[in-house]
This record gives sequence, structure tokens and C-alpha cells, in this order.
Amino acid sequence: MQAETAAAEEEEEVFVEDLATQFDATPWIPEPLLPYWELLRDYPILGALALVVFFYLAAWLIRVVVIAGLSRLADRSQSQMDNVVLDNLKRPVFTTTFALGLVLAVQIAQVPYGAGFLINVFASAIIVSWMLAALRLSTGVLDQLARSPRAALVEPRTIPLFDLVIKLGAILVASYSLLLVWGINPVGWLASAGIVGIAVGFAAKDTLANLFSGLFILADSPYKIGDFINLDTGERGEIVQIGMRSTRLLTRSDVEITVPNAVIANAKITNESGGPYQKMRIRLPVGAAYGSDVDQVVQVLHDVGLAHPETCADPEPRVRMRGFGDSSLDFELLCWIEEPKDRGRISHEVNVAIYKAFAEARIEIPYSKHDVYIKETPGP
Repeated sequence: MQAETAAAEEEEEVFVEDLATQFDATPWIPEPLLPYWELLRDYPILGALALVVFFYLAAWLIRVVVIAGLSRLADRSQSQMDNVVLDNLKRPVFTTTFALGLVLAVQIAQVPYGAGFLINVFASAIIVSWMLAALRLSTGVLDQLARSPRAALVEPRTIPLFDLVIKLGAILVASYSLLLVWGINPVGWLASAGIVGIAVGFAAKDTLANLFSGLFILADSPYKIGDFINLDTGERGEIVQIGMRSTRLLTRSDVEITVPNAVIANAKITNESGGPYQKMRIRLPVGAAYGSDVDQVVQVLHDVGLAHPETCADPEPRVRMRGFGDSSLDFELLCWIEEPKDRGRISHEVNVAIYKAFAEARIEIPYSKHDVYIKETPGP
């Protein structure tokens, strides 16, 4: 057992040292600069110091001159996206340029011990700098996309979702790269993560079902915050919050209902605020007594619907005769309103106006009547 452990440690040390010896910058040097590269190799210590100073100055110039010049050009554009990207690229570009110079300095200096370790440290610094830049960039870029009308999928309510996915992706890629740099086999770690993921999936299947349903709701957008929806289970209300686990409805009684996303994703949803515009049509059934002038009834109902200040003139109110009832002629007044949340109040006000208009026009609203016939008068 001890022999196997020692062999594994020796193999890991050989891998780290091989990384230093296998890295050769000569093929990457431009041909006109090869004589200077060979000269630096003849004087390793001085060459290493010269490379450190040169690459530090190069990194500083790129940051101060090149990126700053691009930033001034970006200030002239209307979009702030360029500024956000350039501001977050300053640090990783500087770190990458300077770290590459340090790697070359290690090659030139011909460090007898620890060269592979130093190169791994510098490579890790480059990876970490780009990971941190990606974490900062995700929030800034998503904010700019949410303000752009062209990016319909990125909205203020979906920013946390995309931000989380991008940051998790950046961390996973950086972690995988760091494992490769330090010679750690990532296959075993991935296998362990898969086993743990299966266990967590079984333990939290309901939570994961709500989570994935929330992702589909955000992507499909069957409704948005402020919409009025009806569920096939009977709930009706205004969408006040769309979360990763649940959706919250505010009913007309000012009662908040929390519906799990897994339930609402499989429910039949009637979005009263959907369609080409937010307007909603209300239907008001009205009965008129037999013998009434139907043309007069239609005109009175149309005038009442048009006179209300909160009904729409376009589309114009419509009146339809729906049939012949047991004791009345059945009519229906159809009016459009601007906001679905005003349906109950406007229906009440229009019904009151209909009753007054019928009374003024002497149109009878029938009610249930029962005639009692006595076949025989009972004796004393």
C-alpha cells in the first residue's frame, strides 16, 4: 500500500515537473526576435528580470493606452454595453499579459527546483482572473440586455436566472481548468459529483420539479407580472411575483395565493391580460319582458354601454339578442374595458345604469310570476 502511495506521489511530481519542461516558448517567438531570445537564454537571471519588466510595462500600456482608447471610442456610442465589457476586461488582460511574462521568465531563469509549481501558480492566476471577470460581466451585461428592446428573452424578472446559470458555468469551467493545470484527474471528481447529484435529486425531487417548471415558465412566458389569470382549479388573481419555486397571485379579496410552479405549469391558464392588447370584454345579460320593442331595447343598451366613461369606444359596445327565455327576451350587452382588474366595479356601474335607463324608457324587466288557480272553493 505504501509503495502504491509513493508511486502515485512520484507520478504527480513528475507530471508537475514535466509541465515545466514541456512548455517551450521558442515556437511561439517571432523569427525576427529569436536572436534576442537566445541572447536572453545566455544570461538567464538578467533575461528573466528583463522579461518581467518588459511584460509588466506591456500589460500596463495595454491597460492604460489600448483599453482606455477603446473606452473613449465606446463613450461615443449610445449603448453602454461596450463600456461594461471594457471596464471588466482591464484586470484579466493585465493579469494574463504579466503572468505570461512570468512564465517566460521562469523558462529563461532555468529554475532548478519548483519551476513546474511556479508555472502552475501563474496559470492558475490567469484562470482565476478570467473567472472573476466572467462573474462581474454576467451581471453588467444582463442589465444592459434587459434595457434593450431587442433582447426579448432577458427581462428584469429573468436576470437572476441567467445570472445564476452564467456564474455556475464560469465556476465549473474554471474549476475543471484548475484541476487540469495541477494534474488532478477530474474524472473521479465528476463521477463522485454524479453520485451525489443522483442522491440529491431523489431527496429533493419536488423542489427540483418546481425549479425546472420555473425555468420553463420564465422561458415560455405564459404570463408576466401584472397579468390577471384564471386557473382551471378556480384561482383568479393578479400575478405579483414569479419565483424559481412558486408563483404568487393576489386575489380581488387582497388574499395572496402561492401556487407551486410544478402545479401551475401543468394547469390550464386563462390569461385575461394576454392577446394583442390588455383590453377585456365584459358580458352583461339583460332580460326584457315579452311585448317590448326590441329595437328600443337594443338602442337603450347600446347607449348605456357607450355612455360609461370607462368603457372603450373602440371597439364599440355591442348588443346581441341571445334567445327567448321562459318569461323574457334575453339580451346581452358586450363592452370592452381597459383593465381586467376593473371588471367587477364597471359591471356593477353599468348594471345600475341599465336599470335606470329601462325605468326611464318604460321597458319592463320581467321577474318570476306564479298564477294560482282555485278549481273549487272549499266549503265551510
